[in-house]
Order: sequence, then C-alpha cells, then structure tokens
Amino acid sequence: MNYRFQNLLGAPYRGGNVVITQNTQLISPVGNRVSITDLLKSQTITLPLQSSSNIRRIAASPDGTFLLTVDENHRCHFINIARRVILHRINFKNTVNALKFSPDVGPNLAVSGVQEGIFAFELVRTIADCEDTVTAIDWSLDSKYLLLGSKDLTARLFCVEKLKDGILNKPFLFLGHRDNVVGCFFGYDKKNTSKVNNVYTITRDCYIFSWGYTGNNDDNFDENDGGNSEPASPGTPERDGEGNVDSGSEGNVKKRKDFDGKDGGEEGYLHKRKWELLRKDGFMQSPAKLTACDYHRGLDMVVVGFSNGVFGLYQMPDFVCMYLLSMSREKITAAVFNEIGNWLTFGCAKLGQLLVWEWRSESYVLKQQGHYFDVNCLTYSPDSQLLATGADDNKVKVWTVSSGFCFVTFSEHTNAVTALHFMANNHCLLSASLDGTVRAWDLFRYRNFRTFTTPSSRQFVSLAADQSGEVICAGTLDSFEIFVWSMKTGRLLDVLSGHGGPVHGLTFSPTNAVLASSSWDKTVRLWDVFEGKGAVETFPHTHDVLTVVYRPDGRQLACSTLDGQIHFWDPIDGLLMYTIEGRRDIAGGRLMTDRRSAANSTAGKCFTTLCYSADGSYILAGGSSKYICMYDVADQVLLRRFQITHNLSLDGVLDFLNSKRMTDAGPLDLIDDDDSDAEEGIDKQTRGKLGYDLPGSMPNRGRPIIRTKCLRIAPTGRSFAAATTEGVLVYSIDESFIFDPTDLDIDVTPEAVEEALDEDQPNRALILSLRLNEDSLIKKCIFSVSPLDIPVVASSVPYRYLQRLIEAFSDLLESCPHLEFMLRWCQELCKAHGNSIQQNSRNLLPPLKSLQKAITRIHQDLADTCSSNEYMLRYLCSSTNK
Repeated sequence: MNYRFQNLLGAPYRGGNVVITQNTQLISPVGNRVSITDLLKSQTITLPLQSSSNIRRIAASPDGTFLLTVDENHRCHFINIARRVILHRINFKNTVNALKFSPDVGPNLAVSGVQEGIFAFELVRTIADCEDTVTAIDWSLDSKYLLLGSKDLTARLFCVEKLKDGILNKPFLFLGHRDNVVGCFFGYDKKNTSKVNNVYTITRDCYIFSWGYTGNNDDNFDENDGGNSEPASPGTPERDGEGNVDSGSEGNVKKRKDFDGKDGGEEGYLHKRKWELLRKDGFMQSPAKLTACDYHRGLDMVVVGFSNGVFGLYQMPDFVCMYLLSMSREKITAAVFNEIGNWLTFGCAKLGQLLVWEWRSESYVLKQQGHYFDVNCLTYSPDSQLLATGADDNKVKVWTVSSGFCFVTFSEHTNAVTALHFMANNHCLLSASLDGTVRAWDLFRYRNFRTFTTPSSRQFVSLAADQSGEVICAGTLDSFEIFVWSMKTGRLLDVLSGHGGPVHGLTFSPTNAVLASSSWDKTVRLWDVFEGKGAVETFPHTHDVLTVVYRPDGRQLACSTLDGQIHFWDPIDGLLMYTIEGRRDIAGGRLMTDRRSAANSTAGKCFTTLCYSADGSYILAGGSSKYICMYDVADQVLLRRFQITHNLSLDGVLDFLNSKRMTDAGPLDLIDDDDSDAEEGIDKQTRGKLGYDLPGSMPNRGRPIIRTKCLRIAPTGRSFAAATTEGVLVYSIDESFIFDPTDLDIDVTPEAVEEALDEDQPNRALILSLRLNEDSLIKKCIFSVSPLDIPVVASSVPYRYLQRLIEAFSDLLESCPHLEFMLRWCQELCKAHGNSIQQNSRNLLPPLKSLQKAITRIHQDLADTCSSNEYMLRYLCSSTNK
C-alpha cells in the first residue's frame, strides 16, 4: 500500500519562533517539521519535509510564498510553501539566533547580521561589528537600514547600501541597556508611514527604550550648552556680531571645502543622525524576564511575553498598558502580531501550546495544546472522522482528523492513560488508566458519565469492549487479572484469573464474544466471557507475549513476542498458521549510551504494537525503533518500512555514532557544557528536561528516544496513525502518481474513453475508465452520465469494479458541490448491487466506511446550517410580529 505522510497531531508547537503570512496563515515549527494553520478555515497541515534536527528559527517572505528554516545543526532549508518542496539547502558555520526577510521585493534576508541572496545563496555582506551574539533583527521598509540587537547590551543601526566614496559606513550605537536586547524595531511617522522617526529597543530585564532623532546630522552636538546655543558647525566660517565673515578665519573656509567634498553626502542617512533617548519605561514584571516581543508599525503597538506566563499589550509612544493577562505559568517563547494587527499569537514551548487572541473583542481565534508527555495510546472512531489520544500527562484528547484540531480534552484521570476504545455508536469513548479507573466519556455533552472501578486499587494497561457494547474488560499490570463490567449498570460482573504476568494485550473477536488476552507469562488465552467458562484455550509461546490483535473477520489471531517474532494463530482450530521473524526488520538506531553497535544490540528488537489492515491482508508492526514495518500476512514478507523521523535531536535515529564526538567523559552530546542562562531563547528540547535532572534518573540526560507506542489503521483503510515520540503521525494513501490498471488490454486507453464519451456512450466509457483505473477519467465519466441514465449505468457496472467506483464516490463527496447528483448515484448503486455488497461486505467494508464518513460529514454540515437558518427565521418572524 502506498502510504505517505499526511499530518502530525498532538504537538502544535515545540519551540522556536512563529510567523504569520497572508494575515491568516500561522506557521510554527514542530520538532524538525513545520506546521501551517489556516486560522480562517480552522485547519492545520504539516509539511512533508524534515530538517536534520529540531528547527530553531523560521522566516517567511513578505508574500508568503517562501519559507526559511534553520535547525540546531545550523542547516538551512529554503522551501516553496505552495509546492511543499525544498528549493535549496545551505549550512551555516554558527548558530542562527535571528532570521528575517527584507520587506522589499528583492531577494534579501538577514541572518544574525548576515545578508544573503536567496536563490544561489550568495553572500553579499557580513556585518561583524557586534561584540556578542546577535539576538534581534529588523529591516526598515525601504530595506536600506538594518537594526540589530545583541547580547553585548547594545543595538546598532546599519546602512546596508554602499555609501558614496569617503563616507564612513559605521553604525550608530544605542547604548544604556542593562541586559540583553530581546527586540529592536523601527517606529514610523503616522502621517508619512514610510518615514522612520523613532526606534524601540526592548531588553530582557523588562524595559523598553524609545529613541528619537533631533533632526540635526552633526555628531558633535554639545548637550551641555544652553537652550539658546546653536550646535557647532565644522567648516563654517566664524562671523562677527553683525553677521559679517571674519577675515581671520580663512583657514576655516578652506577647511569647509574639504569637509563638503568628503562628508557633504551624509545628510539623510539614518545612522548618521543624532539619536537620543526619549524615554525609558519598565514593564514591572520583576523578577520575571522578558522572553518574546513584537511591534506593529501600523498601530504603533508593542506586545511582550514574560517568563512567568504573563503577556502585555502597550500603545506607543506613550507606553499605555491596554492589556496585561496571563496565559499560563510557563515561559512564553513566541509573541507576534498578524499583518492587520487585530490578532496576537503566543507560543509556550514547554506546554506545547499555541494561542491566537483577538484583542479588540477579547476572544480566542485559536487555542491548541499538545500532550505534555509522550502519547501512549490512540484509537479511531468507527467512521474514521475522529482520533482519540491518551498520554502520560493524564489527559485524553479527541482530534478531528480532517482539520488536525483538538476539540475536547478530558483531564479527570489522575495517572497515565494507557488504553482507549471507541464504542460502535461513535459517541462514547472508553479510557483506562494507571489510577485504577476505566472511564466512559460522552462526546455529545463532553462529560464523564460512567466510571468503572475495582474493590481494591489496580493499575489498568489494556482495554476492550464487545461488539454490542454491553461488556467492558480491562487487564491489570499488578494483579494479572482481567476485570469485566456491565456498560449499562457499571457493576463489576466477573474477575478472570489465570495469567501469571501483566496483561498488556486485550481484544474481543469481531464475530463472537470470545476475548483474547496476552501476558508476559508467555501465553495467549481465549476466554468465553458471557458463558462464564473462564479460559477456553491457551496458546503457549517461548517468550513473553507483548500484544495481541484479531483480524477483522475474526478468523485469525496475531501476537508479538519478546524475541521479535509475530505469530499467527487460527483461533477456531487452535493451530499456529505462520510465524514472521522481524528482529532484523525493526532493528536500527543506536542510543548514545549503548556500548554495542545497532547491529549487535538486542535491546528493542521486538514489536510492542500490532494492527491489521481493514481487509486483513497486511499487518503493521512497531516498537522501540525508528521503523514501522508492514508485512503481507499470506506470504509473510516485508512489504515496506516507514522511517518515522530523521530528527537527530532524538536518540536512536543514527545507526552509527560519530567517533569524533566521543570523548573520555562519554559522548559529547550528553555533556552539559551550556553555560548560558536558561531564560534566554528556547530550550533544546523542553520535553527532555522534564523531571530528568535528578541524579540517576535517566542515563542519557533525558534525551528523548524514538519509539512507536501504538498503531491504528482507520476503519476506512485509507490512513493509519502512529503514536510516536514526536507526536501522532498520520499517513494516508497517496493515489496521485499511481498507475495501477485493474483489467488492462490493448484497446483500453484514455483515447478510447474519450471516444466513447464523444459517441455519447457513458456506460462503455465508465467501464473502460474503471478498467484503466485512472482517477481523473473515472470522475469525468461519472459526471458525463445524465441524472436520468444513472439507474441504467449503475446496474450495468460489473461487481469487480464496484470497490473502485465506491472509492471514487467517497472521494468526490469530500469536495464535489453536486451533492444531489452524487447521492443519487450512491442510492442507485445500492439498489442495483445491494445483494452483492451484502455477500462481500468484508472486501467492500473499507470503501463503504469511507463513503459513510463522507456522507456523515456532509449531513452534519447541512444540519448545522439548517438549524442556524431555522433559528434566524424564527427570530426574524418574532421581531416582525412585535
């Protein structure tokens, strides 16, 4: 199956800066990927591009077409956002702390004080005047001037252009700061928006400096003179009291000639003017530090974020506080205006939180937060529209797969969530936790309507429910028992004992009431829950059994063991059908602390999660590795390996460690030689610092290890999701470049399809397009059929092309505006082939689920629109009666 990466859920933001393009497109780095959120459509996508490590800085071109990303390894990607391709790569020698495009059309950008030419990355100029790391960059509107803030407690104003001969191109220094400059911005005249009239510099110790120029270009202006004194004019002849030129000052006249010849062109250059400090204002947030800021030149407003989670909005130049609010208790790592200035965007790297706030109406435009710790489990809803995730942060989140947004978070659990299960009615979600409870959640009212407990406290690690939804079962970690409850009453019905180890796998047969459980006691047991007979059959293994799953038709059982094998059992006859040896397939990746190479290491060479495809023809397997393996069940061969990440910031990605980075004290990456203040910038990987600073808590200093904890395929079979260290990766089938004809012949060509359409033979054209299996041609032939001919054409379609036709309908319903036409097609197809569909429901189940998903979504949208219109009409009628 040709799956490709589609989206990343569960982690909207991980650190770095965020940018807004085209006023509504929010671009944020997520680990080594880039996520783009459409704030109008409420939809987020993750670009299918990866950097070599976590992205540190991003910058977007003014028109929103191009994007620059720089990661922790100083590697830069130049990306076309619309085409989602990398156009160019470049490596910088040092860490990039600031990155910004120039506002004009020309291809200039500034990178920590370095100006670049985009397409060939030609180095135009290097500015090396700063004494320490450059932390902030701002361009003037005409792209002639560059304002740099630095850790050397200064801001510098540079002229980027080459000046006339004889004029020194030295920057103007803004001095007087007592801490690092976090942001520096040009201020513009409100009447003449292109004229720079002041400069704002913002420091880490919560102060903002407002600078203005006096209008005189002389650098020797004596501020100690009286109010009536004039500034000195070098080269100007002295005059007596009546205004006549003093004859004794001929030397000065000659000197003025020389002065005019060299420096007469300085007039008009911003960095040659006399700037002075107009005012210095404090944000009064001590002892917190200022960590993020932005300036909007049109509104003349400043937004700032602090390390204590407080953000403020101030009107300049009078420094009037408009808002001072708190979004969390953690450090705000990003604060930015959109182009109009009505939306404020804030990011908190430690919480994985993104917030877009409309400050005029005081309302949220976007509020998304990922899981604080790794995702442990996930499950699809029966219609494949929703995805639920549970994590070590005790929370259960439900996401809309199509938009990538989380719409509800349940936080009633008091310990890690270990298992999830959607009920068949699509509106009830079950979750099991180490806190000793199994909770049922109502997705209509968003509440916990039932809690299942045990007489004595237990830790649950697995969960299952039968097809009818009447019985709930959960396996324990500590007592090795399986508890059975009634869904209706919440009463404990039975306790199944017999396992001698933690019950980590639990699943009901799709066709009958047989429960399968796997345990670390090297057995898989089948239980008859309703008859109360206990264990009816036991399948022994030579190693600990980690997980167990049923094939969708209930005629096969798959389980993985600690030695890296996958065993396939016939649950009816109790016979071992196949065995797949997967140790070599999942092997790969060496940890920084490993003493052995990846090839010789035995750690992690086993599958901890399994999942059958919707038709049961292949199986997905994942574990403590960077790979997800796809096997063909009938032939027991490896079809494909998905590498879930190339992020070198995670441990276990490299197969071979670089010997140059090995020292006497251990690997260089594990030595903490960072002496900078924790408050400045962003932490390398905030999740790696959570509770791992205690001695002996983690041997690799909390460096995250890549692994796959849970795999689930959508009931439609069109996508699958993987709970990994980086978040929830969603892969979907890519049909854009596949030529896979079903019944190809020498006469079956695109020309033959076009000829049949020209001859007004839609029936023949549709069958030819289905044999050719070309998506665009199939859709064209569907639309060529008139509504009156739909019943005749639908009845003439052979059964073997039915699956492909239903897939085309489900795809068209997602985007096609001809709703009645498509529903008529579906209705006539079901009338003509209802018998065949019912008899072959197993093979047609994935496309039928896709069709149901599309129709359900359209029904929900129409229901919301009709309800809104109905309420509006009622209101209008009641108001006219009055």
